[in-house]
Amino acid sequence: MGAGAVGCYFGALLARAGHAVTLIGRPAHVEAIRANGLRLQTATLDEQVPMAADTDPAAVRGADVVMFCVKSTDTEDAARQIQPHLAPGALVLTLQNGVDNDERVRGVLGDAHPVAAAVVYVATEMAGPGHVRHHGRGELVIAPSPRSATVAQQFSAAGIATEISDNVRGALWAKLVLNCAYNAISAIAQQPYGRLVQTPGVADVIADVVAECLAVAEADGIQIPGDVGAAVNRIAATMPGQMSSTAQDLARGKPSEIDHLNGYVVARGKAVGVATPVNRALWVLVKVIETKRD
Repeated sequence: MGAGAVGCYFGALLARAGHAVTLIGRPAHVEAIRANGLRLQTATLDEQVPMAADTDPAAVRGADVVMFCVKSTDTEDAARQIQPHLAPGALVLTLQNGVDNDERVRGVLGDAHPVAAAVVYVATEMAGPGHVRHHGRGELVIAPSPRSATVAQQFSAAGIATEISDNVRGALWAKLVLNCAYNAISAIAQQPYGRLVQTPGVADVIADVVAECLAVAEADGIQIPGDVGAAVNRIAATMPGQMSSTAQDLARGKPSEIDHLNGYVVARGKAVGVATPVNRALWVLVKVIETKRD
């Protein structure tokens, strides 16, 4: 549901592994996929993957798993659109930026359907109608649910490295920190990560952003796994040519998810009494650019 770059990439891998996949997305992509299949372009392959595509949220009918990939700004609305059509027991797996989308979907669907958060680490972009381009990574961390073990096995067999974690909230925050560190700066400068970090002062700003995020997380009782600082440094090294999703949104004149990234950290910081001036500045600057293009 909401098959942009993330949904198209994972959907294509699942379809290549023999699963019945339907991509629900925008008309231009749906028309191209219906006509020629989805073009999946990676470092090692370039092929047309046949699969179903539709613009109607009712196409989730009968699905065992719904990969929920809409923008965080559209979460409640999209959940309401699919609600009447979900099969009993269907798992809704949220593959989105931000840390509270699963809770927001659960708030719409109630207890009738299991909802599990997934943390997505992948660099992809839509390179044209029905054409997804993969730049790097592609693993998932998902929360426990009645279907999670089966889903993890199916995804892993399709070439999607997947693990189940009891601390998905912490893992979501770890990704949130990465997004806060790079997304806004990449968007404002319209530059990829590798070029950004070569600019004097950018590494210091990123360090300030990360420090604020970690202070908010600690005050909010979030246990973030792993070495976040090392993970932040790896992003520029492993995805040097990647433009952030926020940068891609601004370049296309689309609303971004900045309210659910740096803006979320600002809001939680205010709630727990932690100052976040650098995150606030980046959040406001992106909002200014969005307003300028309205």
